[in-house]
Amino acid sequence: MNRVEQRFATLKEQGRKGLVVYIGAGDPDLASTHALALGLEKAGADVLELGIPFSDPLADGLVNQLAAQRGIDSGTTPAKVLQTVCDIRKESEIPIVFFVYFNLLHRYGLERFIKDSAEAGVDGILILDLPPEESGNYSETMKEHGLCPIFLVAPTTPPERIDAIVQHGRGFIYYVSREGVTGMQSEVSSRIDEMTASIKERTHLPIAIGFGISNPEQARQVSEAGDAIVVGSAIVNRIAEMGGQPEMVDSVCQFVCSLAEGIQQNSHD
Repeated sequence: MNRVEQRFATLKEQGRKGLVVYIGAGDPDLASTHALALGLEKAGADVLELGIPFSDPLADGLVNQLAAQRGIDSGTTPAKVLQTVCDIRKESEIPIVFFVYFNLLHRYGLERFIKDSAEAGVDGILILDLPPEESGNYSETMKEHGLCPIFLVAPTTPPERIDAIVQHGRGFIYYVSREGVTGMQSEVSSRIDEMTASIKERTHLPIAIGFGISNPEQARQVSEAGDAIVVGSAIVNRIAEMGGQPEMVDSVCQFVCSLAEGIQQNSHD
């Protein structure tokens, strides 16, 4: 098992729900990304999702679009993100998943990117715009290098397509809890219980629920249905507000700590 699989196995053994945290790599710079990774682990993050900045992030709302632009402006490239992961690995074993658009991998070279990611210490890759039926030998190549190919299920995904998607996945299934793009929301979707139950009927993989979770109460509410929650925009928004201020990492980590505490209200021994 790689780090993602091991972390979810440990969570299950301990009767705990997981917290997957998303940040944009290079926002506001890669030194901050390194510092945030170490701080977020201590704050209670179980898995770190690193968004590799891309000029046309179709699945993302304004908050994460702006984070991608700040990453590009700071000179962040896939190669530099890989080096940052290498540096993080000198101090931390937090599971790391890349959140990336296929164009970047195509330009870099898909097999080369997978190999370099594995060598850097990445544990999984979630390609936002690569449907499983168009992925060729992607899943097999990922598994050869010990990485988890992570796929999305949406509220509009019909049962037969869920069957096809989960066959390709490893690590966890990312359930996108609402239609549209990433972003903070005032309330959670009413279909979460129904859809997660449908996914659970079709796979033994853990289910992480994301898109729209913005505060500790929503974290607690949504974690009732799945094995983990994913919080991105609410964290990225705090990074944007703080910019490069010295207290930015501490402020963001305090917020993540409050999310972790909210989730643990649904955990049990």
